[in-house]
Amino acid sequence: MARPTLTSLRIDPFLLWLVFMVGGASLFPVTGQAAAWLDILADLAVALLFFLHGAKLSRAAIIQGAGNWRLHLLVLCSTYMLFPVAGIALATLMDEWTDPVLLSGVLYLTLLPSTVQSSIAFTAMAGGNVAAAVCSASLSNLVGIVLTPLLATAILHVGRSGDVSALHSVQSIALQLLAPFAAGHLLRPLIGGWIDQRRTLLLPVDRGAILLVVYSAFSAAVTGGIWTKVGAWDLLLLLALSALLLAVVMGVNMGATRLLRLPREDAIVLFFCGSKKSLVSGVPMAGALFPAAQVGLLILPLMIFHQLQLFLCAALAARFRRQGDAAAAARPAAASRVPRSEADIQRASAAIGLPINAESMPGVVANMALLDRHADTLLGLREEVKP
Repeated sequence: MARPTLTSLRIDPFLLWLVFMVGGASLFPVTGQAAAWLDILADLAVALLFFLHGAKLSRAAIIQGAGNWRLHLLVLCSTYMLFPVAGIALATLMDEWTDPVLLSGVLYLTLLPSTVQSSIAFTAMAGGNVAAAVCSASLSNLVGIVLTPLLATAILHVGRSGDVSALHSVQSIALQLLAPFAAGHLLRPLIGGWIDQRRTLLLPVDRGAILLVVYSAFSAAVTGGIWTKVGAWDLLLLLALSALLLAVVMGVNMGATRLLRLPREDAIVLFFCGSKKSLVSGVPMAGALFPAAQVGLLILPLMIFHQLQLFLCAALAARFRRQGDAAAAARPAAASRVPRSEADIQRASAAIGLPINAESMPGVVANMALLDRHADTLLGLREEVKP
């Protein structure tokens, strides 16, 4: 019998690295001048991360997906309205059951933008509208740079004491995140080709930056006595709240797709982009918005929620893909001639001698999906995404 692996158990190795960073910071917290240098290193890593994200973002993909304004509006409403309302309700119900700072962390995660990489990856895995997912997830992150600190001011009262204001929080986040992102995107004509050939470069930079920030944040939290405030009951409660939050948001989004009769590919975009929260954006934003001693405690709910959403979305994306494959197999031969996946499109283009570059592929996939949807409509074969 083969031994189980991390992949077969669906355990992301990054989770183990996060646990390792938390454990390392708990045993060997960085203090004094070393902590200051670690903070600087973490800030530089985050700036590099957002620079690379900006350089990777294809303008063609944005233009291709930008026209689906109703879908993008639904994703934004889910991210910045549905999530905060659900978070406020949960925090109100659990007010007497756990540490107020942890509940603030739960509320904080509901104010964050959607993920980019994993939202797009899960949408593609499930057979959704990839071009629209790129646009929705990117728009969510750009809006969040301004909207998240404003919502934090209104809901968590960030910046209402001392000399820190909401405007200062927005300026701080814009300098740390938006400026490198914009610089990378503006330089894409010069470095975009090099970045596209090395897309795997983003993963170690992405995760390395998060691990540095987590180690720095938990070092400060350990110095402030985090483990005297958080016990096993709190961790189990955070896991339960994360699961409930995900269930509520996914359920409402699924109901919205049926009520509005969204096409299957767009329903998948809303389901994944509208139900995820970004660890990449959330950790550095927390460092800019909250006192250093509280950051570790505040991002703990986000770390738990992040891993739970990855587990659940991976399973659901695979299920949606099986549903789509089964529906495609049941179509008449005439309707199944339209290539849908990137692999099918690449084979079809190679057969006729028409190469398609990486930047154009999301648009081609979206156009093929549109043609296929029209064929389905004419033949009465439109299927729904089922939970």
